[in-house]
Parts: sequence; C-alpha cells; structure tokens
Amino acid sequence: MAVNHKMLTGDVKKSILSFAFPIFLSQLFQQLYNSVDSLIVGNFLGKEALASVSSSGTLIFLLNSLFIGVAMGAGVVISRYFGAGNYKKVTEAIHTNIAFGLVAGAALTIFALIATPTILRMMKTDPEVLPGSILYFRCYFSGALAMVMYNIFNGIMNAVGDSRRPLYYLIFSSVLNVILDLLFIGVFRLGVGSAAVATAIAQACSALLALSHLMRTNDVNRVYIRKIRFHRSILKEILRYGLPTGVQNSVIAFANVIVQSNINSFGTDAMAGYGSYTKVEGFAFLPITCFSMALTTFIGQNLGARQYDRARKGASFGILTSITLAEFLGLFIFTFAPQLIRMFNDDAKVIELGVLQARTVAFFYFLLAFSHCIAGICRGAGKAIVPMVIMLAIWCVLRIIYITVMMHFIHEIRYIYWAYPLTWTISSILYLLYYLRSDWLHGFERA
Repeated sequence: MAVNHKMLTGDVKKSILSFAFPIFLSQLFQQLYNSVDSLIVGNFLGKEALASVSSSGTLIFLLNSLFIGVAMGAGVVISRYFGAGNYKKVTEAIHTNIAFGLVAGAALTIFALIATPTILRMMKTDPEVLPGSILYFRCYFSGALAMVMYNIFNGIMNAVGDSRRPLYYLIFSSVLNVILDLLFIGVFRLGVGSAAVATAIAQACSALLALSHLMRTNDVNRVYIRKIRFHRSILKEILRYGLPTGVQNSVIAFANVIVQSNINSFGTDAMAGYGSYTKVEGFAFLPITCFSMALTTFIGQNLGARQYDRARKGASFGILTSITLAEFLGLFIFTFAPQLIRMFNDDAKVIELGVLQARTVAFFYFLLAFSHCIAGICRGAGKAIVPMVIMLAIWCVLRIIYITVMMHFIHEIRYIYWAYPLTWTISSILYLLYYLRSDWLHGFERA
C-alpha cells in the first residue's frame, strides 16, 4: 500500500503550494466552463435565457451546499486519520462517505425535481423567465447523484494529499461540457435546458473516471465496492465535522437566495446583470477556494500527526497568500468590469447593473479571502462549529435583516450589493479575534 506524506514533511510553503496549485487549476477550469456555459446561453439565446440560468444558480448552490459540507467533514476525518497513520480508519471513513453520498444524491434528485416550481415562485422569479428557470433547474438536477459522487471522490483524493487527479478529471469535464454546449445550443438550438443536460453529462463522466481510478489505485484511499456501507462510529465523526460545515454552507446559500429574490424583483435586466457579475466574481474565488481547501487538509493532517508548530506556520502562509491574490484579482475586476460584463451580454442596462455590482464589492475581496481561510483552518482543527456560528449570525441573519430593512425604506438595487462588503467586514473582525486567541490550535493540543 502506497502512502503519500507530502503535507507532513518538507518546506511548509512548498507543501501548501504544491497541493493548492492543482486545486487552483481545477477551480479555474470549473469557473471557465461555468462562464462559457453562460456566455453561450447569453449570446445564442439572449438575456431572457441568461436570466433563467442566473435565477437558478443560487438555488442550485442552496440544495448542493449541505451535502458538499458533509463531504468536506468526511475529508477532515480522512485527513486526520491519515496524518495519525491509522489507515484502517481511513478505509472505513472513505466507504462510509461513499455510502452517504449515494443516499444523499438520490434524495437530492427527488426533492429538487418535485420542489423546483414552488421554490422558484417563492424567489419572485420573473414570470417571463420562470418556464426556462424550471426547465434548467430540473435538467441540472437530473444529474444530482453524479454531481454529489463527483465531489465525494475528489474529496477522498484531496484528503490524502492528491490534488492532481481531480484536476485532470475536471479538465476533461470542462472540455466535454463546452463541446456539448456548443453542440446542443449552437448547432441544434435545443434551448436553455440543454445547457443543464450538458453539465449533468460532463459531471457523470468525470465521476465515473474518478471512481475508476479509486478502484484501481494501490494507495491508501482505494475503494472496494463490497466495502461500501455505513460504519456507525465513523458516520458520527463525519456528521460531527461535516454538519456544521453543511449548515454553514446552507445558511450562506439561503441568504444568497434572499439576495437573489430581491434582485429578481428588479426585473430581467437586473437578473442578467447579477448573473453575469457572479460569473466574473467566480474567478476571484479561485485563490480563496484553493487555499481554504489546502489549509483544511494541511491543518488536519499535521494536527493528526501532532506537528503543531508546522500547522501554525502553514496557517499564516496560507492566509497571507490567499488575501494577496484575491485582492489583486479584485482590483483587476474593478478596473475592467465593463469589458468583462459585456462578454456575457451586450445589453446596455445589463452591463450597467453588472458593473455597478462589480465596483461595489470587488475592492473588498481580501476580507472574503480572510474569512474563508480562517473557516478552512477551523475545519481542519475540528472546530467546524465556529465558522458555522459566525456565518449563520453574520452572512445569513444580519445580511437578511440589512437587505429587508433597506428594501423596505430605500428600494434601490445598489444597497443590495453593499450587503456583501458589510457582512464580510464584520465576519473578518470576528475571525481575527478568534484566530489571535489561538483556541483553534491549543484546544487540539490539550485534547
């Protein structure tokens, strides 16, 4: 059995960067094909179709977030047992996680297909784009099982320090998705639902490739079909670390659904502008996502191996690098916002609203990076409840209260955009106070 200990030995900076860079490229390709998806829809099918896709985005994230969070909890369990050298528990955690994913994916598919129309109407989706939104959403979630399993398989590889193969599978998925988009929409003119079908097919193919590798590898993370079942004690650990993260993701997604609902009340142009901006913003998330994920694995493995000083050094390096890169991208987006938004749709009003949002929030990306990095460190240290509480209080409750009050007294869309910098600032202050106290590390040492 081969074992990879790159995260536990050698230079701290090289260990984190060598793990984070493939994740960065993975997220880059994912964002590229998500953006190309919207580019093709917006340019071939028009702003109404783009609005249909955009109105579904926050709802898709809401329904996915709980299960993705639990999968992240499984990654923490796997990485900690891996760092401690307990490979029997690693195997049990892997197969319990897969069993959970199969059940969760099936349940998510059924719920999404049934509840779609009701939820989209509750979100005040413009009647003009509602049929397209329902079609896109249902087509997308026809592949929910493949999507859940794809994330779980990638999480299993990341947890033991392998971030390269998920990159290869994502590149394949991205290229396939673009080809299918061009074929279904550009050639056959099949409509907005075909864009979701293309995504579902691409994710299913990537999930099968990842599973094929895990069933053939000689590494500690090998998957055996006959071993897929629930191990009660391991499932409790996964839920202990994963549920707070899942709840955290869900409340953020719920708050974003409230934001989307208020955006929808301003009409099709606002929906298309918001959707265009979110695709641009996705590129600023690249250094944020890759370093928060890298820090979770790095901290989990090194605390499991009782290398506390190494964990502390890695945390400091990851935070500094992430906020620097995020702010650089924020300044770029701030400067070139008109050109970036115009790529998705050339309607003057759509561009105006997209640029307004970009130039309201882009300067504050360093705060977003800081919050996510501290949350990743907390998850790796087994303190997932901390980011859950902060996100619930600030990114959900406070954000919703702010938007509700502002829309009641001043019904102007720019005040919705300001909800993001406001809540990022407050959460960053709270995270900084917690991080400086070092409870995330000392609690683990005492345990």
